[in-house]
Amino acid sequence: MALSNPHNNFRRRLLAGDCLIGTFVKTPSMMVAEVLASTDLDVVCIDAEHAPFDRAAIDGCLLAYRAAEMPALVRVPSAAPEQILNALDCGATGVLVPHVDSAKKASACVAASRYGSRGRGYAGSTRAAGYGGGSIDDNIALNHAETAVIVQIEDLAALEQIEAIASEDGIDCLFIGMMDLSVALGASSAADPRVVNAAEKVCAAAIAQNKCLGIFVPNIASIEYWRKRGVTLFLMSSDHAFIKQGVAQLTADARANF
Repeated sequence: MALSNPHNNFRRRLLAGDCLIGTFVKTPSMMVAEVLASTDLDVVCIDAEHAPFDRAAIDGCLLAYRAAEMPALVRVPSAAPEQILNALDCGATGVLVPHVDSAKKASACVAASRYGSRGRGYAGSTRAAGYGGGSIDDNIALNHAETAVIVQIEDLAALEQIEAIASEDGIDCLFIGMMDLSVALGASSAADPRVVNAAEKVCAAAIAQNKCLGIFVPNIASIEYWRKRGVTLFLMSSDHAFIKQGVAQLTADARANF
């Protein structure tokens, strides 16, 4: 039986250059996952780097997203192979790997994400493999065709090796971590010219190697600027921010009537 990933359109759309809008998810809750999966977002990114997602929480949330056919990336805690394997076995659409600061690390991320002689450990009994519903060939084909490998560029060392990182085969997208670059460059804002210049350097390297680009932007007004520089994947805000914004709007509206 040929396998089919219920949210298999994400990598295809990413590589096709579609403009994609997503958000970070900070709350390890299947109910929050169900709510976000009912929205018009193109993708969500479970933030297992900065939020308390253990394997069970990642697994439960991915179940909810897959049930609603919502593409779901996992920003893994680190580039450790077992972290990448965990997310992909649970059924993630792809991984966003933080602090990729060398070509060697980028290559290792690809190896940990793809089945092969030096790559991801194979298991045919996982959610990603249809719980034994497909053959080895089916599982390998699905993995290679539909697993998105995205590396986050957020360190000064990465900027020094950005051309080599961008040239690594198997990397689908370079994701620019504007906040981390701001801190690394001693800037108090992502609008600082040093940060913008660094991000544009990443853009130029990615475009030269025909790689996709993603970015975190603080507001919608920033989209046009980065679209012109080749960015197509925009991760904006988070579930926590949505709650705070909603409460702020509610209280402001209600108090206007006091």
